[in-house]
Amino acid sequence: MIRLGVPILLSTVLIPFVGSALLPLLDKKMGKNVAKIAIALLMYPLVVIAALLFLYHNETLIDPVYFSDPRLGNFSMLLDPLSMPLAFSIALVPAFVAIYSIPYMEHRFEELEREGEKTSWGLYYMLFIMFASAMLGTTLSTNTVEFYLFLELTLIPSFLLIAFYGYGDRIRIALMYLIWTHVGALLFLIGAMTLGYNVGTFDFFDPATGEALKGLGERLPEAFRLTVTLVLSLGLFVKMAVFGVHIWLPYAHAEAPTPVSALLSPNLIGIAAYALVRIVYIMFPTTFSSIALPLLGLAILTMVYGGLMVLAQDDFKRLLAYSSISQMGYLLLGVASITPLGICGAMLHYMAHAVGKAILFMVAGILIVTVHTRKLSHLGGLAAKMPLTFALALIGFMHITGVPPSLGLWSEVLIVVGAVQRAFEAGNIVFIGLVIGLLVAIGLSTAYSFITIRKIFFGSLPEELHIHKASSTLLISVAAIAAVGIFFFLYPSILIDPLVELISGL
Repeated sequence: MIRLGVPILLSTVLIPFVGSALLPLLDKKMGKNVAKIAIALLMYPLVVIAALLFLYHNETLIDPVYFSDPRLGNFSMLLDPLSMPLAFSIALVPAFVAIYSIPYMEHRFEELEREGEKTSWGLYYMLFIMFASAMLGTTLSTNTVEFYLFLELTLIPSFLLIAFYGYGDRIRIALMYLIWTHVGALLFLIGAMTLGYNVGTFDFFDPATGEALKGLGERLPEAFRLTVTLVLSLGLFVKMAVFGVHIWLPYAHAEAPTPVSALLSPNLIGIAAYALVRIVYIMFPTTFSSIALPLLGLAILTMVYGGLMVLAQDDFKRLLAYSSISQMGYLLLGVASITPLGICGAMLHYMAHAVGKAILFMVAGILIVTVHTRKLSHLGGLAAKMPLTFALALIGFMHITGVPPSLGLWSEVLIVVGAVQRAFEAGNIVFIGLVIGLLVAIGLSTAYSFITIRKIFFGSLPEELHIHKASSTLLISVAAIAAVGIFFFLYPSILIDPLVELISGL
């Protein structure tokens, strides 16, 4: 454990968040050039967290306490092997999507201005940075109230980004997104408040000792443990868009402006899987273990449902949204295995999904800008005309299907091994059911990925399709994220070894 003498981790959240408030003020003078300041603000957390990853990837880093209250506990920030895949992903994706946003939002602003809407580069980037910074804050939190506050802070700017810059019936969809995800956050808060008031602290990690508060929830009266565990989990399931509480996701992720979709789907929803481990499982180990087998079934159902719905889509962004539901099933499967390998795989799959799905949403944006459609039925034969876009799309799908050279290969192997180990311990019926479910779910993921590639990039090129040249800024920013994913495929032990060691000690 390393105690940081200055609040380095807090600075990665506060500096971009506070700095972004200046951008609307600079909009009239700088216009599109405020993007340069926005990119610099987002590069700061990326550089800091990347440096900490490579220097201290097997250590636990703790900031000084920046707020303390006898009733609420201590607010600090924590970066350890469990939170590292998320923190790095949340620092990586927004930084390069901010670059990608320059040509993409220029195209979107032109559309909005033709519709008589007012646009503002400064407002867009302020909301974008606040959204990214709040996500990072949730990942680094050490207290349930702190986690909830940052979780709610992700909701406000993302809601406004959809409402101001989205597509279709964007106001209605933004409100649907707001209501659903706010309900999820409130359920989590009810569970957290019940726990905190009864055990005397809202901390789930003690900055003083540098240890997780393992089993703290088991101090609750036995009659309440299962109820509190279920309420916390249900709130996180809504945020995660698990089957049954997923209704909002296909609308919000499909109709958000594409750079925002590239943050919502890869980064935001998977934070709930992290919280299931960091807060629910660690604080209620016995109770969570008692519901693990039903959660394995829910995970398989989510994977299969999402995969089947993908096959029914003609809109590329809506297809990717349903794919995200399926991928959240993978994360839940790893967490519900409650094995070191399964949980490690889930956290690793967060990064694989972050990289892969960010690439794919950005490819969807490239298609919107260059061919002015995202309908699969209107596309075809683009591989010869857009070879780099085709290559990037292929890499993106490789990450979510676990095909090398992608980080998804290692994450899926770990998730499957962990889940099979758990099912084997539960008996033959559970084991056979899991194997059948995995075969169907993984088969669907592979099928929809390569069917989509075929529909977009192969076959005959429609005569009515007019292809405009893609900006090099669009392609370079996507390629940068793809390169990072390939690097971690080659060197996964940087993340896997310390993560397995940490989880094995829980």
